[in-house]
Amino acid sequence: MTQKIFIKTFGCQMNEYDSNRIYDTVKKIDFVKTEKYEEADCYLLNTCHIRDKAKEKVYHEIGRVKKIFRSKTKPLVIVAGCVAQAEHEEMLKREPYIDLVLGPQAYHKINDTILNHQSIKSKHEETEFDAITKFEYLSKIKNQESKISSFLTIQEGCDKFCHFCVVPYTRGPEYSRPFSQIVDEAKQLADNGSKEIILLGQNVNAYNFENYRLSNLILELEKLSGIERIRYTTSHPKDMTTDLIDTYKNSKKLMPLVHLPVQSGSDKILGLMNRKHTIKSYLEIFYKLKKIKPNIEFSSDFIIAYPGEEESDFEDTIKLIDEIKFINSFSFIFSPRPGTVAADLPLIDKKKSMERLEIVQQKLFSNQINMNKKLEGKQINVLVENRTDDKSKLFARSEYMTSVLFSGSDDLIGKTVKVKIKKSNQNTLFGEVVDQSSQKVA
Repeated sequence: MTQKIFIKTFGCQMNEYDSNRIYDTVKKIDFVKTEKYEEADCYLLNTCHIRDKAKEKVYHEIGRVKKIFRSKTKPLVIVAGCVAQAEHEEMLKREPYIDLVLGPQAYHKINDTILNHQSIKSKHEETEFDAITKFEYLSKIKNQESKISSFLTIQEGCDKFCHFCVVPYTRGPEYSRPFSQIVDEAKQLADNGSKEIILLGQNVNAYNFENYRLSNLILELEKLSGIERIRYTTSHPKDMTTDLIDTYKNSKKLMPLVHLPVQSGSDKILGLMNRKHTIKSYLEIFYKLKKIKPNIEFSSDFIIAYPGEEESDFEDTIKLIDEIKFINSFSFIFSPRPGTVAADLPLIDKKKSMERLEIVQQKLFSNQINMNKKLEGKQINVLVENRTDDKSKLFARSEYMTSVLFSGSDDLIGKTVKVKIKKSNQNTLFGEVVDQSSQKVA
């Protein structure tokens, strides 16, 4: 009998990809996707452990589910993802409402796990690191994602062991998927109507399968006629190799936005973080790419008030932001993750931390506003993805991932169109189609 599954996804783009693949998988045992959580027979939380209080958010959500189903038949409750991996034993003990716990490398076992539970009603956790078997299993199930812009995981795990990060403990060691497996899945996405592919990995530019690197993969996907745009995230400065940098010369579809987390502008702090790169090496990457492609822009991640950050270290971060003028960037105050090297280090005063964060964010937001302001009155190419929630405007993205809103007909969805920018704010460009009649199908 067909049953309904609702998945709530927290955190990163890789979790979004994983949730979509879970949907594809459970179809094999007659589960169908529902957008209405209150009618779900199975309620799955796909969790993220990167941000502060991730664990407590899960228990809060379980409490909410309890209330929703207080007068209804209890759904099968599954906690999946990185919090599940890190807290699996405690979860089943602390919250009896949870039935199954599934780590991010065990999604290929979800069907058997559900069927076994339905048969014997016992609680169970699957948290072994088994990326190879997972992706071999998923490669046999067609990716049915049909969005204009689609995620595609090519690499998982991390061997870098930055002192603030839980990824090596929740996603395991670095693993690169077979080259042909990725190309086949990209073809499926193109056949489904995807025009943009965003290649994903915890260290996406560490991709290395039988001497194939990320650069080889980008140039191979370049050959797919249905694909108009290629992006990748998240990369590590240590893995920005010459061949990848040179790809920006040779690829017409690779977008001119490089998301390259620097975390701090201070070499001292980078050393304390165990980041394995320096500001000098980071700037060398920046200027090499700028020389190859002057219109390239950088976005980044910043951890503010990392333990040991003095005023001079913070000033180095400001100096770097002023030099590179990052756009579309993220910044957060350091928050300790249990089990990491930095978990028990003494924290910087909360007031001082907030003051530093506000200064950084003001700089980053100002860069974004200035970048958008420069586009006013200009014509840019945008890829139309869908309509806004209120259906009043078309939603598209620029080459730099900035949201673009304008009026137009539905037949523009999935097309690359030229839009003249009329006005802007920090996060969005507003414009009008230049010549709707002669637009090219993307």
